[in-house]
Amino acid sequence: MPTPPRSPAPRVPATPPRHRRARPVRRASARRRGPRWAVRVSSALSVVVLASAGIGHAVLTGLDSDLTRVDAFKDMKNRPRAGHGMNVLLVGTDGRDRISERERRAYRLGGAPCHCTDTMMIVHISADRDRASVVSLPRDSYAVLPAHTDRTTGERHKGHPLKLNAAYAEGGPQLTVRTVEAMTKVKIDHYLEVDFTSFMKTVDVLGGVRICTAQPLKDRYTGLDLPAGTHTLKGGQALQYVRARHLDGASDLSRMQRQQRFMAATIDRATSSGILLNPMKFRDVTKAVLGSVRADRGFGTGEMLALGRAMRDFSPSSSEFTTVPLQPMGYAVKGVGSTLKWDDAAAGRLFAALREDQPLAAHRPAPRTGVVRVPVDPRQIRVQVANGTRTAGLGKRVDKALRATGFRTSGAPVNAPAPDVARTVVAYDPRWDNSAKSLAAALPGSELRAVPGQGGTLKVIAGADFAEVREVRPEQPPRRTGAVVRGDEVVCGKRT
Repeated sequence: MPTPPRSPAPRVPATPPRHRRARPVRRASARRRGPRWAVRVSSALSVVVLASAGIGHAVLTGLDSDLTRVDAFKDMKNRPRAGHGMNVLLVGTDGRDRISERERRAYRLGGAPCHCTDTMMIVHISADRDRASVVSLPRDSYAVLPAHTDRTTGERHKGHPLKLNAAYAEGGPQLTVRTVEAMTKVKIDHYLEVDFTSFMKTVDVLGGVRICTAQPLKDRYTGLDLPAGTHTLKGGQALQYVRARHLDGASDLSRMQRQQRFMAATIDRATSSGILLNPMKFRDVTKAVLGSVRADRGFGTGEMLALGRAMRDFSPSSSEFTTVPLQPMGYAVKGVGSTLKWDDAAAGRLFAALREDQPLAAHRPAPRTGVVRVPVDPRQIRVQVANGTRTAGLGKRVDKALRATGFRTSGAPVNAPAPDVARTVVAYDPRWDNSAKSLAAALPGSELRAVPGQGGTLKVIAGADFAEVREVRPEQPPRRTGAVVRGDEVVCGKRT
């Protein structure tokens, strides 16, 4: 008796049938469209899941149950118009509930978490799924929170100024999304929240992530201690690397740049190591990421799988990173303190590019030549100038010249106690030694003078020998806010 012909195996749709109704090809649609890729990018680990191609649907079955859901878009009105592509708001919190006591001590994670945002980024995924653009939003950005109800006290607040990271503390995910949308005019399609536990577990299951540093990195607050060179960081050490804020006077700005470098290195690790072609390893990485992620209610396994297939050729060169452009000086707000004010014009152009699905690096200026390269971007160095001579106006001249090359001078030079300084002095707290070296490079012949306890503001005492301020620029991008780099430009061994 002849064997009946075998019926073909049923095809697994790229998305569940209930989502197969017509939807715009290039426009960001309902929140169910492919948020998983953003989970990976957003946590500096998120690219892992969506960058995988050809992983069976069965491997992904049940991942929804691993996610903790949050309604980040409930009853939101008057939102920006949707653009092309998909925008994901990544929020990194200081949650550490599932970290062992031994790890807390080893990586200096003691103390009660503030339940606030340690990191905030907008991850834009192009409509053709060929490019990811990551924009870091400084936690100390000046923001005006919309009217809201305090999630802790239940008190109703009118709109008021605060630092951006306070939005989460006062109103959780919903107020955070509302505040970011109001500031950027970019519609957020998905919300993803990652904590310390997810970060550490995922780095470990990847087998570590390789980073390079041209300068030794030592931070007594986090315990980070890396000599110059190339290192493969495991979970705890990687957390120290991306959290460190006291390596230099740059504080949050340099930390955001390290986070961006780490994200690019993670993409490189995930896409070049074969991990994504191993279903079991892929499953382990995915579970490690999702175990501590909170996400909006619009996620679906089918969308994740479809995006993974579309992005099988993704690599660090497909990603680009920047920080929202800032005004040169800190912005003091009564009752809030020193904040970071965005450069409205430059930031407006940046967010317009996101809305229009345009590459951020499409028209980057060519790198400048003939300048001195220094370890710290002058835009991240605060300087107070003093006139140490009897020459009228010298302090103003030095202040203006330093500001012209990018240093964050006070704009209000003073007179030094002694008016007979022969040699220009750069006085600095030893904790900011790299900033001091960068400033001294701009002042040929100046003397470096360590002053323990001086703090993050460097002091220049202009002497009789002052002749010029030399133009200086950082050794490695991205340094200044608003600069755009591709992932392959900051990954070890990838930059040409």
